[in-house]
Amino acid sequence: MAEVRFGKAVNLALADALEQDPAVFLFGEDIATAGGPFGATRGLYEQFGDRVRDTPISEAALANAAVGAALSGLKPVLEIMFMDFMTLTMDALVNQAAKARYMFGGQASVPMVVRTPHGGGISAGPQHSQCLEAWFAHVPGLKVVCPSNPADAYGLLRSAIADPDPVIFVENKALYAMKGELPEPREIIPLGKARLVRTGKDATVVCYGAAVHTVEKAASQLAEQGLEIEVLDLRSIQPWDEAAVLASLMRTHRLLIVHEAVEAFGVGAEIAARIGDIGFDELDAPILRVAAPFVPVPFAPSLEKAYQPDAAAVMAAVHKLCA
Repeated sequence: MAEVRFGKAVNLALADALEQDPAVFLFGEDIATAGGPFGATRGLYEQFGDRVRDTPISEAALANAAVGAALSGLKPVLEIMFMDFMTLTMDALVNQAAKARYMFGGQASVPMVVRTPHGGGISAGPQHSQCLEAWFAHVPGLKVVCPSNPADAYGLLRSAIADPDPVIFVENKALYAMKGELPEPREIIPLGKARLVRTGKDATVVCYGAAVHTVEKAASQLAEQGLEIEVLDLRSIQPWDEAAVLASLMRTHRLLIVHEAVEAFGVGAEIAARIGDIGFDELDAPILRVAAPFVPVPFAPSLEKAYQPDAAAVMAAVHKLCA
């Protein structure tokens, strides 16, 4: 095992993909000489030259270029500097990339990846901190991934780049500096498979991205109080591992979903609705959610801290579930 930071794991995945497949290339704003806004592409321009390209500030143009390149047989990996700016890519991703396989009767695919950071924690305010993954998970033809640790960041990104269809790869800004183990040889992780983080008997908590660490902190404190929660890291949001969630519910009979994104119309709402349908007989309590309130992300550090779901909110929800 090697210990690396989350951002370095992303960097290694990109480097290995570039090394092993000449069709792969990277482009985005400030990703070449500057190494990206969070350093995830640092050193790749020096190693791979023009296959790592800086671009003008035009997310719509970049996304359309990526679709065209993918349809032409290349495997573009596009970086959008903040997930908030994915709003400018919507036509290319939703109407073109997601629909191409269907529109061409299965004769064409769009093997492209869009890497983008989401989440708060750096007081970047309402236009640079949003978690918009539920938008893309709603679109047939798009896959959405959100890793929580360096090993998953590496393994899932390698799978995303190899996938024949467009993948939105979401990286939480608060995780870039986090250290974790990366196995040697480095493992490629299939999309759509959840990770069992912690076993428990009293409740299942489903989460993804940075929320996994919030839930782990809550789990440790709950254990001291005699409550053992089972923690399931989704890793892939679309497709999500329905079977793993249902299997865990059959062991605990209570379900809580936690994510940093706004609660209303979110990933948690979809999981709750689906499990309420196929897992109703296993439920001993109503399904609960812990997520952000329906307001823009605040600038002020104190308000941002209050806005983001924390371990105390998770613990309170688990106590309510188990009452």
